[in-house]
Parts: sequence; structure tokens; C-alpha cells
Amino acid sequence: MPRKSRDVIAALRRKGFTASEGDHVFLTYVTTEGLRTKIYTKVSHGGSHDLGDYLIGQMARQLKLSKAMFLSLVDCPLQREDYENELRNKGAFE
Repeated sequence: MPRKSRDVIAALRRKGFTASEGDHVFLTYVTTEGLRTKIYTKVSHGGSHDLGDYLIGQMARQLKLSKAMFLSLVDCPLQREDYENELRNKGAFE
């Protein structure tokens, strides 16, 4: 199911991602301890366009999640602490 890019950006910012803008909006995850990680994704400018299934899948892979877990992160059932624990369990911070 498509999601609006502005909604995805806003949701990820609420979950601990910082945004930097250039040609794209780059979103980098910062842990609850304030450590900047190598976990990032990017979204094209133009906040009203839809992110389709393919782009959602690409973003999920970049964030080390399944597509279902990514949508759960964006739609809010998956909390920041749960996401961070998932990354730690996968060794993503090493």
C-alpha cells in the first residue's frame, strides 16, 4: 500500500531519524543515547508524491527491516525502542 513521502519522513523523524536536505531528504538514525549510526535512507523532494511498493521495499532494506516491519515503524505500532532493539539484535551498530 503506497504512503505519502512527507508522512514517511515525518514518521521516521519521530522515531529518531535526523533529516538533512539537498537533492534528496537524507534520514540517518540516531540512537536513544545520541549516537549517529550508519543506518540511513533517502527520499526525493516533493512531499506529496506516493512511495510505492518497490521504494518502500528499498527503504526497508536500507533500514535493516522487512517491508512489514518498516510499515509498522512508519504507521507507529513499532516503537523506537523496539526498532533499536531489532537493530542491536542484528548487530547493525557494530
